Amino acid sequence: MIAVDTNLLVFAHRRDSPFHAGAKAMITQLAEDRAAWAIPWPCLHEFHAIVTHPRIYAPPSTPEQSIAQIEAWLASPTLHLLSENEMHWPELRGLLGKAKVQGPLVHDARIAALCLSHGVRELWSTDRDFSRFPKLRVRNPLIVK
Repeated sequence: MIAVDTNLLVFAHRRDSPFHAGAKAMITQLAEDRAAWAIPWPCLHEFHAIVTHPRIYAPPSTPEQSIAQIEAWLASPTLHLLSENEMHWPELRGLLGKAKVQGPLVHDARIAALCLSHGVRELWSTDRDFSRFPKLRVRNPLIVK
């Protein structure tokens, strides 16, 4: 199963992003495919916070636009939402210790732990900070190799 990080969700939603077309096509393909895909709940929370923030976007997305986008993704019948389960703390604790995570990187460790505890095989992200967590395969799908 592939999971999607916040940055790709933001790019897919914001038409003013230089990565909009590619990210939107990739998310649409995941949502319309028969294979299971995932979004960690914290990424949806962060998505809403970012796209509606007036210091990040001028103009920002309205709360209604953000909510409509989230609901469109939630309508995908193959989407799995990743939340904490009984394996979350052991995974997170291990990641926090091994990578010496602190401060804002705790959020990334939380996303990595959610993915690992749910058996996600790959996280799609443009965030290089996930390289701190070698147990999780991370790929930037916007980079053509």
